[in-house]
Amino acid sequence: MGEIGIEDFLKLDIRLGRVIDAQPFPEARKPAFRLWIDFGPEIGVRKSSAQITERYAPQTLIGRLVMGVVNLPPRQIGPFRSEALTLGVADADGAVILVAPDADAPLGARLH
Repeated sequence: MGEIGIEDFLKLDIRLGRVIDAQPFPEARKPAFRLWIDFGPEIGVRKSSAQITERYAPQTLIGRLVMGVVNLPPRQIGPFRSEALTLGVADADGAVILVAPDADAPLGARLH
């Protein structure tokens, strides 16, 4: 990937959220969960399809802090409308590890 300017990076609205519900998503082409993430009073609850099934189970996700991009256009993934992009990094085997702060912060806090 080529370099981008700080102006391009600042166009992304990356916020802290808390998973309030997580359900299997059997209709997805690749294994995924349907997540409902509370991004605080300014943004509210957004839905997200996340391919994180190798390292997580739905019940372990509820209450977890995550980072997500909240200003991308919604994507229709089968019968589910994904409204935020949940962020993660791949481990050595390619399984996604969620990105989250290492301490509490207000929901909706913006990544700097």
